[in-house]
Amino acid sequence: MKRRLLLLGPALGWWAVFLLVPVGLVIAYSVFQRGTYGGVVPTFTLDNFARAVDPLYLRVLLFSLRVAVIATVIALLIGYPAAYLIATLPRRWRTPVLVLVMLPFWTSLLIRTYAWIVLLNREGLINRGLESLGFINEPLPLLYNEFAIVLGLVYGYLPLMILPIYSSIERLQPDLREASADLGGNPLRTFLRVTLPLTLPGLAAGCIFVFVPSLGNFIVPDLLGGGLSIMVGNLIQAQFLKARDWPFGAVLSLALIAMMGVLLFLQAWLQDRDRRQAIDA
Repeated sequence: MKRRLLLLGPALGWWAVFLLVPVGLVIAYSVFQRGTYGGVVPTFTLDNFARAVDPLYLRVLLFSLRVAVIATVIALLIGYPAAYLIATLPRRWRTPVLVLVMLPFWTSLLIRTYAWIVLLNREGLINRGLESLGFINEPLPLLYNEFAIVLGLVYGYLPLMILPIYSSIERLQPDLREASADLGGNPLRTFLRVTLPLTLPGLAAGCIFVFVPSLGNFIVPDLLGGGLSIMVGNLIQAQFLKARDWPFGAVLSLALIAMMGVLLFLQAWLQDRDRRQAIDA
C-alpha cells in the first residue's frame, strides 16, 4: 500500500497543484465582488451568476457553441476517413503518415493562424489563384467572418480528432470485419454494425478534444474573425485582462469547466459500457 502511494504521489501532487488549486481559486473568485479599480473584494455575492444569464452573454455562448459544434462535425467528417485510411495502411507507412498529421503541432498556433490571414485575405493566395484561373471576378470575403473562424479551428485541432480515432480503429481485430464479410455483410453494413460501434470511444474522445478547445479558443476568433465575432474565450480574456472583472471572468470559466466535466463523464460512461459489453461477450 505504501509503495502504491509513493508511486501515485507525484501524479496526485501534480493533479492537486495544477488542477484542484486553480479550479478552487476560480470557484472562490466567482462568488466574490469586483473591486472599484479591478481586482477581487472578498465579499460574497451571486450577482456574477445572474449576469452570466443576461441575453447579451447568452448570445455569445450560443454563437460559441454553434461554431464549436460546426468545427467538431467538420473535423469528424474529415478525421474519421483519414484515421481509417491510416489504420488500414501497411505498418511501415503508418508512422510516417502519423508524423505528417502531427507536423502542424511543431509550429505555434499563433504563427499558423497568421499564415491563414495571408492565404484568406482579399489579396491573398487563394483569391489571386481563383482570379487567375477565371473562377471569380472579384475577391471572395474569406476573412473576418464565421467561415474563417471555423476553418482556423478545424485546421488547428484536426490532429486531435484523427489520433484517438486512429487508435480505436488500429486496435480492432481484423477477424471481426472478416467474420462480418463471411456472414454476408457488405462493406457499408460491416462499417455501421462492427467498426463504428467499436470505435465510438475514440470518436467521442476526438470530438471532446476538438469541441472543448474550440469553445474556449480566443486566438482564432480574434485574428481570423477580426474581433467582429466574439466567442466565450474572447469574453473571458477581456474580463481578466481588459475589464479586470475577475469574478465575472471566473463565472464564465466555470461554465466552460462544467461543460468539459459533463463531456468527460459521457466519454467515461461510453468506455465503461463498452468494457462491460466486452466482458459479458
